[in-house]
Amino acid sequence: MKDVVANDILTKEDATALIIAAKKQAGLTWEGIAGEIGMSPVWTHSACMGMNAFPADKAAALCALLELPEGAAEALEESPTKVWAQTVPTDPCIYRFYEIVGVYGPTLKALIHEKFGDGIMSAIDFDMEVTRIPNPKGDRVEVKMSGKYLAYNAW
Repeated sequence: MKDVVANDILTKEDATALIIAAKKQAGLTWEGIAGEIGMSPVWTHSACMGMNAFPADKAAALCALLELPEGAAEALEESPTKVWAQTVPTDPCIYRFYEIVGVYGPTLKALIHEKFGDGIMSAIDFDMEVTRIPNPKGDRVEVKMSGKYLAYNAW
């Protein structure tokens, strides 16, 4: 990571690197950061990774909390360019989500179409929550996703 000096123009990538370093140095969790700025942990992490744009007040709160340099808030407020690798990831945790979509994607699509009609679940007007569920056989990961239904337009 480059050294940041006054009047540097920061990119979203610069801001992400600064956030990760500041989070680690402060010993904070994503849940803790999200609670301090008044957002969900899922959205906060996604925005910190550059995949969403922070509203100005939330960017300012995050920068104050993590003592980020001037210019970081402006970078965090910019609209993202959502580009990610199109290859299947090798990280085991992320790969499992690809596996879930590969196995259950057609089922999810069929059930959505039966219940709502021909359309999609929005990933823009979207909420997600990750919860730990105690279980005697081994704790469970619960992922709840809720997206606005968007019907396909015929034109």
